[in-house]
Amino acid sequence: MRIGVLTGGGDCPGLNAVIRAVVRKGVATYGHEFVGFRDGWKGPLEGLSKPLGIPEVRGILPRGGTILGSSRTNPFKIENGVERIKENLAAQGVDALVAIGGEDTLGVATKLHELGVNVVGVPKTIDNDLGATDYTFGFDTAVNIAMEAIDRLHTTAESHHRTLVVEVMGRHAGWIALHAGLAGGANVILLPERKFDVDQVAGYVEKRFQHQYAPIVVVAEGAQPLDGQMVLHNQELDAFGHVRLGGIGQWLAEQLEAKTGKEARTVVLGHIQRGGTPTAFDRVLATRLGLQAIDAAHEGDWGKMVAMQSTDIVRVPLAEATRELKTVPIERYDEAEVFFGS
Repeated sequence: MRIGVLTGGGDCPGLNAVIRAVVRKGVATYGHEFVGFRDGWKGPLEGLSKPLGIPEVRGILPRGGTILGSSRTNPFKIENGVERIKENLAAQGVDALVAIGGEDTLGVATKLHELGVNVVGVPKTIDNDLGATDYTFGFDTAVNIAMEAIDRLHTTAESHHRTLVVEVMGRHAGWIALHAGLAGGANVILLPERKFDVDQVAGYVEKRFQHQYAPIVVVAEGAQPLDGQMVLHNQELDAFGHVRLGGIGQWLAEQLEAKTGKEARTVVLGHIQRGGTPTAFDRVLATRLGLQAIDAAHEGDWGKMVAMQSTDIVRVPLAEATRELKTVPIERYDEAEVFFGS
């Protein structure tokens, strides 16, 4: 077969490891040919492609980002988008697609499969919020980057006796905030799954100062106060209908400074969490997912996503994986709450 590969949505460490595994096994074991589509769904939509063979994937295992580029293009929001994709695949002799992405990218893959396009999905998101898989690659790297930042911020917070609010990614799911906050010894962790009381957070901060230590507050970008709405960067929507978040950290720092009388500063980690070299865990997970994805494609097991369940890589229907987001269970948040303010 001639198989197209694309990466869509936000970039993350481990994408290149998947591409490498798909191509290496696909060529060496099965004799398939590959083409790389550029910039997510924009590639097959506009016929933008590049050669993708073993020479092109050598040395990319430790590299962050994606050699294929990415975008948030949604072909279902573009006139005749699906027809254009089908025409371009036919014109380039492409029999099937391996789509690597998160909820939006794989949501498109699910719809295309239902419309007759041969697709296999690979789950990617630093937010770890895709259903049907225990972990997505990119998450472990993002958590370690955030944890290291929190470790460094402890020392400057102590030196200046100030509150530091660390804003991490997490639109609807607070997995990064939860794991990085626990691993970094944060004194308060705020998630999108549970609205927070600013006065209660201020109480935790004051209690920490009473112990002669400076507090670290970790807040996911999608966290909301009890009586307010998400703090939005602006009201513009992307192609998948998402607003651009950002600003909750700064708003919270201002509130805490006013309520406690102690100086508070904000650190927004932003895209730093997405960048750089993937951890060993993410390299191995991404490689295993890539190997299983090309197996599924070779067998013609279309409409499936490869997933990690326990320590096994399995196949699940794309529709099942994208049906609902995997959010942080309340009992996991209760575990973290034990350490708040102490």
